[in-house]
Amino acid sequence: MLLRQNRIKDPLGDRVFMAFNYLFLTLILLVVLYPLLYIVSSSFSSSRAVIAGQVWLLPVEFNLKAYASIFRSTQLMLGYYNTIIYTVFGTIINVALTIMIAYPISKKTFYGRGFLIILLMITMFFDGGLIPTYLLVKDLELLDTRWAMWLPGAMAVFQVIVARTFFQTSIPEELGEAAQMDGCRDLRYLVSVVLPLSAPIIAVMTLMYAVGHWNAYFDALIYLRSESLFPLQYVLRNLLILNAADPQMLANTSQQLRDQGFEQVLKYALIVVASIPVLIMYPFVQKHFVKGVMIGSLKG
Repeated sequence: MLLRQNRIKDPLGDRVFMAFNYLFLTLILLVVLYPLLYIVSSSFSSSRAVIAGQVWLLPVEFNLKAYASIFRSTQLMLGYYNTIIYTVFGTIINVALTIMIAYPISKKTFYGRGFLIILLMITMFFDGGLIPTYLLVKDLELLDTRWAMWLPGAMAVFQVIVARTFFQTSIPEELGEAAQMDGCRDLRYLVSVVLPLSAPIIAVMTLMYAVGHWNAYFDALIYLRSESLFPLQYVLRNLLILNAADPQMLANTSQQLRDQGFEQVLKYALIVVASIPVLIMYPFVQKHFVKGVMIGSLKG
């Protein structure tokens, strides 16, 4: 009771300001959340209810026909498989190359680090353009191969700068000096000491690179020709924008059901299915994400 009585109350102006902030953020949350909720609810509703506009917040006439049709589609499942391959191996390549260049330039004893940083920074503002990049990929004989999805964007300079800042500010130099006195080589020190202490920044890079690979479709549009190599987002582009539906997804539906809007429900279900893996992955790295971004952010 004494603690409650002696607690200092915030000034009225501060309380009004905080109330306004909470109200404003709640409105922003509703604006962002409602379209997502509508898509999920529509994907679990009947096509008749969606066309009639009866779906508002919760599913109407719950059914799983759209999801059953999706998982019968060979085209979509192949796109899922390709995207998983691109995401897993592409993220490994990205993180490995980023650490390999960020760690050396974070060391003050690394000769030429300033010149190398300048070269990296130049690439953030200037590039050769789409056509020279395409010609380079073609000359390297990477067209219509999985490597065309990995190598052109194998390293992001922004991620290198963030990782370098993390290494400089979060890994004490005394650790390196102690390891050197014990006869530990640089590679062993990196693998055994630096990387275990760098879980936050590795989580940040993994999430950002993985989301980029999962959502990538433009590189596939430019470099790939074989349907067996198309990623999920490229397949979704054909289904959602070009209306090039896979016949297997509509094989067991009558023409009347299609006319009633089954393809519309199918599109909502496709969006949900394509978004689930990223939503599942985020909670596992969320606890490291904020810390990694804050520590590895640019400082004046």
